[in-house]
Amino acid sequence: MKQRYQVTVDVHVILERGSDILLCLRDGTGYRDGWFCLPSGHLEDGETIIDCAIREVREEVAVTIDRRDLRPATVVHHLSPEGQPRLGVFFSASRWYGEPVNAEPAKCADLLWAPVKQLPDNTVPYTTAGISLYLDGVGTGLHGWPELAPAH
Repeated sequence: MKQRYQVTVDVHVILERGSDILLCLRDGTGYRDGWFCLPSGHLEDGETIIDCAIREVREEVAVTIDRRDLRPATVVHHLSPEGQPRLGVFFSASRWYGEPVNAEPAKCADLLWAPVKQLPDNTVPYTTAGISLYLDGVGTGLHGWPELAPAH
């Protein structure tokens, strides 16, 4: 019997302040350390994507988002360079409670408010793809798949 396709689900949150977004500098994680990403994490068993977004932002940057302030941004079907597929669900929010701080210094070296249209060169490509799709108003896209797939 053929196994059903299963994929890791990542949830990312684009915190917007004017034309800037909040980025986290990865450190001590073993994956893309020294690169910027959004507050994000893996969906846990029994958790909704909305609850995951709220939890990850609270854990990583110590702010609280009301679920009504989360807006769907885009979905990215990503294929890592190692050939592992992932599904990235991106949300955006321009309102939250509290001031962002680095709440996970063992995994994050710094926080940066960066112009959304001028991301640092060392931004994780998967993150950049999701932000680009969001800015272009594209609801779903692909990243990392062979050239036969459209860019987005």
